[in-house]
Amino acid sequence: MSHHYSGPDYGFPHGDARLDLTDLYAFPKPGEDDKSILVMNVHPAVGVNPAGPTTDDPFSTEAIYEFKIDTNGDTVADIAYRISFSSSAEGALIATLRRAQDEQAARIGDSGDIIIKGAAVSTGLEARITGARGYRFFAGWRSDPFFFDTQGALNDMQFTGEDFFAVADVCSIVIEVPNSDLGNKRIGVWQRTVDGKGGKWVQADRGARPSQSVFLTGERKGDYLAAEPVDDASFVPVFAHSLEHTGGSAREEAIRVAGTLLPDILFYDPRLPAAYPDNGRKLSDDVMDGFISTITNGKVKSDNVGPHTDLLTSFPYLGVPHKVRSAERAAA
Repeated sequence: MSHHYSGPDYGFPHGDARLDLTDLYAFPKPGEDDKSILVMNVHPAVGVNPAGPTTDDPFSTEAIYEFKIDTNGDTVADIAYRISFSSSAEGALIATLRRAQDEQAARIGDSGDIIIKGAAVSTGLEARITGARGYRFFAGWRSDPFFFDTQGALNDMQFTGEDFFAVADVCSIVIEVPNSDLGNKRIGVWQRTVDGKGGKWVQADRGARPSQSVFLTGERKGDYLAAEPVDDASFVPVFAHSLEHTGGSAREEAIRVAGTLLPDILFYDPRLPAAYPDNGRKLSDDVMDGFISTITNGKVKSDNVGPHTDLLTSFPYLGVPHKVRSAERAAA
């Protein structure tokens, strides 16, 4: 096999941090069992490769940010929530939320029924929230809820318990969705970014389960990010090869474990409490301890980092960002 394991790849898709998906969350709305919360985190404020801060401009106006939802178990989207961004007459960044379904949801593009238009994007500390038709919507900078000792992972899984994301920010898209619009049953959810800079829509990033595209796709990362979950069986050998290297697993066991990680979909039943990996994912779920144990074949079980304490109890649930970016954007 020509593929060789070269360690985690933290590079940005298409070289643009604003297209880089970080985490996906799905959980019931606290106190209201007829609604769910979907969270897409994208564009980390600080990169690993290249190292250092990314742009303060939160989202690309030439991209689509998309939640894909499979309602019948065939790993093809039946519903898509599409978010696009543009500049208002005053030069502020605003968002449009669309909902597509059936064949339209499975295709690439910006089509769909408009639910919210002209929603203000938050670049400061205040969470600017827009509501319509039973939905609530937020887009902007927030405190990153993800917690992990990234430097320990880069140092051959030698963890010290230092949380790389303790004071990190990320761009969040949060939607409060009526469960009736999700089908009131178990669904599969994933996210993707679609880049239109070249004059046509091209999928830039996609995923649902944490860190798989970073650690397990090897030299086929580009192919993986451009694919759909329905194609994921073809990546089982790639994942297995990486697992052989990261954990010393025997080939047969590596293939078995790889098969449990694909398709790259987050399964979620809004009628049940959220807890990763069994049902959706809460903002406080420790997803990396289980992932570390999987990829090291049980040799390492924890990075010794715990959940953040700045989460909110109400929409949009993610903590206040650590840096104010309003002034920088106004001056740009």
